[in-house]
Amino acid sequence: MTATSVPATAPEHAARQHWIGVLSRTHRAELLPHENALRDAEYQLIRAPEIGMTLVRGRMGGSGAPFNVGEMSVTRCVVRLADGRTGYSYLAGRDKAHAELAALADAHLQGAQQAHWMRELIEPLAQAQAARRSRQQAETAATKVEFFTLVRGEN
Repeated sequence: MTATSVPATAPEHAARQHWIGVLSRTHRAELLPHENALRDAEYQLIRAPEIGMTLVRGRMGGSGAPFNVGEMSVTRCVVRLADGRTGYSYLAGRDKAHAELAALADAHLQGAQQAHWMRELIEPLAQAQAARRSRQQAETAATKVEFFTLVRGEN
């Protein structure tokens, strides 16, 4: 760290982790209504959207030795707004337009209108994701099978 750099405070860091996570899990169709507002700023592509692969690792039972599950496609993008704010995105899949919109959203969320973007973009997206997660958990819970053992006689 240089003398001129200022470390991010924990709440700012956590907030950015939250919105980048929300943006990475959203569907492109959910970002499309905001596309014009996100692109309504002068910006340059520092790293144009590009598709690559990443290794996915897992653990048996969540605590066993790690093993390689396989590879998955990821798309990343880095943009810089005219005022110097830099936005990043890494997304599962192969959607370049989605990666660019997510990077623009990250850059806008670092500015003076952060509360506006949180209210208009991130909070509705997070609520939609929570609703999808709840529906999926309910569907999964409906298939749960309870097993029990009958004990015969005295042990």
